[in-house]
Amino acid sequence: MMVIVVENAPPRLRGRLALWLAEIRAGVYVGVFSARVRERIWEEVRMLIGDGNAVIVWSASTDSGFAFDSIGGNRREPADIDGLTVVRFKPPTEPHPA
Repeated sequence: MMVIVVENAPPRLRGRLALWLAEIRAGVYVGVFSARVRERIWEEVRMLIGDGNAVIVWSASTDSGFAFDSIGGNRREPADIDGLTVVRFKPPTEPHPA
């Protein structure tokens, strides 16, 4: 199984994803595909995401049972810690007012 979540995605990309996957909520797409098809779909997302952002998660034989990748501006990013992929937060880009 795989899940793709997009934010601020162009309508062309959203329509493309809706052809391959079930849109269970606005911007949340779910499907079951082989690794080869999953990589092809993710490549389409990379090419069409524009100024938006996206994350993909899929079933994998890891300690957590899944793997994921992301693209675009988002404070959350994958980080590998001793073979376990966790989510790390980037620092805010704007300083907080004093």
